[in-house]
Amino acid sequence: MATFGDIGLAAGINILSALVFLIAFAILRLQPFNDRVYFPKWYLKGLRESPTHSGAFVKKIVNLDWRSYIRFLNWVPDALKMPEPELIDHAGLDSAVYLRIYLLGLKIFVPVTLLAWAILVPVNWTNNTLEKSKVTNKLQYSDIDKLSISNIPFGSNRFWTHIVMAYAFTFWACYILRKEYATVTAMRLHFIASERRRPDQFTVLVKNVPPDPDESVSESVEHFFLVNHPDHYLTHQVVFNANKLAQLVKEKKSKQNWLDYYQLKYSRNQSKRPMTKTGFLGLCGEKVDAIEHHIAEIERLSKEIAEETKRVKNDPKSIMPAAFVSFKTRWAAAVCAQTQQSRNPTVWLTEWAPEPRDIYWDNLAIPYVSLSIRRLIVSVAFFFLTFFFMIPITIVQSLANIEGIEKIAPFLKPIIEVSLIKSFIQGFLPGIALKIFLIVLPTILMLMSKFEGFLSISSLERRSAMRYYIFNFINVFLVSVIAGTALQQLKSFIHKSASTIPTTIGVAIPMKATFFITYIMVDGWAGVAGEILRLKPLIIFHLKNFFLVKTEKDREEAMDPGSIGFDTGEPQIQLYFLLGLVYAVVTPVLLPFILIFFALAYVVFRHQIINVYNQEYESAAAFWPDVHGRIISAMVFSQLILMGLMSTKGAAQSTPFLVALPILTIYFHKFCKGRYEPAFIRYPLQEAMMKDTLERAREPNLNLKGYLHNAYIHPVFKYYDEYDEDELTREKLEQESELVPTKRQSRRNTPVPSKISGGSSPSLPDVQENLQP
Repeated sequence: MATFGDIGLAAGINILSALVFLIAFAILRLQPFNDRVYFPKWYLKGLRESPTHSGAFVKKIVNLDWRSYIRFLNWVPDALKMPEPELIDHAGLDSAVYLRIYLLGLKIFVPVTLLAWAILVPVNWTNNTLEKSKVTNKLQYSDIDKLSISNIPFGSNRFWTHIVMAYAFTFWACYILRKEYATVTAMRLHFIASERRRPDQFTVLVKNVPPDPDESVSESVEHFFLVNHPDHYLTHQVVFNANKLAQLVKEKKSKQNWLDYYQLKYSRNQSKRPMTKTGFLGLCGEKVDAIEHHIAEIERLSKEIAEETKRVKNDPKSIMPAAFVSFKTRWAAAVCAQTQQSRNPTVWLTEWAPEPRDIYWDNLAIPYVSLSIRRLIVSVAFFFLTFFFMIPITIVQSLANIEGIEKIAPFLKPIIEVSLIKSFIQGFLPGIALKIFLIVLPTILMLMSKFEGFLSISSLERRSAMRYYIFNFINVFLVSVIAGTALQQLKSFIHKSASTIPTTIGVAIPMKATFFITYIMVDGWAGVAGEILRLKPLIIFHLKNFFLVKTEKDREEAMDPGSIGFDTGEPQIQLYFLLGLVYAVVTPVLLPFILIFFALAYVVFRHQIINVYNQEYESAAAFWPDVHGRIISAMVFSQLILMGLMSTKGAAQSTPFLVALPILTIYFHKFCKGRYEPAFIRYPLQEAMMKDTLERAREPNLNLKGYLHNAYIHPVFKYYDEYDEDELTREKLEQESELVPTKRQSRRNTPVPSKISGGSSPSLPDVQENLQP
């Protein structure tokens, strides 16, 4: 059992690690040659220039101004200075609302922590139940467990204190949740109302277009909307299956990067031509001249890209039964997106089109009829993934049990019993081991979401986040509690009858707080501090800068600003909400560790959002209902846990009073869902009409058709426009680019393509001046 000493050692290790990360960051960010690593967002916006263009060579590498090192912690107040409205303009509503999740944690848990430590901790501490159980039942415990509900005598009237506190915590959490939901809803509506023109405001995605033997998909779409939306239909863009073309373009880019590398290498040392092998990863096969080989490969791929482009555009089989349909007004698009188009509800399915940056283009080529089968396969796969992951989680729990390790490997007993090593194993090792096991999980879950067929990056991330939360709930929380409790109290279980096992579990479950304390310190303290250091992007940038960068454009592309990572960050936050709500009444000693996480994470991620992260899309905080719902589910679960725990502690008479808690919480959730959620799933026609009216008054000559004409063209065709040498195709696309900004022109507004989709949006800048007829 982890003691105060074990937790103290773990806290010391993690605090020291966090301080090392923060100090290293504070120093590295001051060095000129790291400027693009720690401030890439400002470079992408065109508001910052490289400090390495002039001056002595040493000054290009190292900051020699000693005064800046005195102020090396200025990044903390700087991160907190930017007001929220300015933050929304700078980074988008998604980023600003994501930060509010951390603030929500502080708003809920600061009063809860103060109240719990002022009332519950003294009530728990002033008992000797665990000391008696150690003698009579051979129950293992530590001094930390004396602060938990386990130390309350069986059937004691003191349990009424915990029941009253449960009500107080629930009412406070619900009050804050409702207030925050109302605030975020107002922010979303204001953001949508004041947002500049975007193609997705006028566009719907039409799926499952029925086949017509006499018309192509494009003709069928145009005919249907001219007939059914005669006054509002504007234009459309059919969906191509360009996945093979995208792979060829990706391969050509890779070959071009290698060619740049070998040419740069040869320019530095012209005495020897660089050589490479033609086999797998350049490790086997015939040895050839690297430059000539990659030039030949690029020429081959260019021809294949030209042929595949013509095939995709001319082959009817490459056209999917789907299209992006644009309308003359936002009002018309809202009506179409939110209504049934045909008497047959399985065809002509319409939904809001994601913004161009948000589209996951690969999945547009998936036939609609296969989506249900794919989702069934993924559901089964996720079940088995969750089930089989219980094995390593159980092994991790065994690491927290010294007695279990000594039974399995008795020869390690002399080493394990050393005080420092024992504290390290019980206080630090379980948390870091669990963190390592979970490293590959987000990648697996994202692959599952892609296979399911979701059409936008935001929906991919929300789906992956949902599964990550379920996984954390089952494996990180439930399995850790159950497996850890069973391992620690195995001797007590063996010597007791089956009827007394629930009572033993009821006493032992609060004791798992020590494991979660170690996990919070590893993942929430050191992990968050490590995030700001950006060690991996730092190393990769300097490797690229040394080997590949020849021009300013190369240097810009070598930057990796990254993004928030909603699919991993939000489930992590939700786990802390779950732990805080479950243990607030049961073991309040855990709450200060959670508070430190929320405070540190808020400062760190605010800095990253302001200076580093570049958002890949803007969903206008569409994820907030998921955040609210998961916190509600954590509250209900914590209430059910408390009811079960009370029943094992001889306080069954309190059950009727606790039954009301989950009922009231669920009713509160239904109220919030009915009152606020519609703003996140529907677009009010009143708002659409207001924006349309204002736009017509301000810009009566707007060429909207030109603005929308190529907004939803597949990114590979834009690449072909820029790099292919086919004259006919180039002539056609150049004519189109007279109306719509090219990828290069929009780079400052959509600075990097999405990591997931590979596309970038030409839609954000206001291009009215370029679109006048």
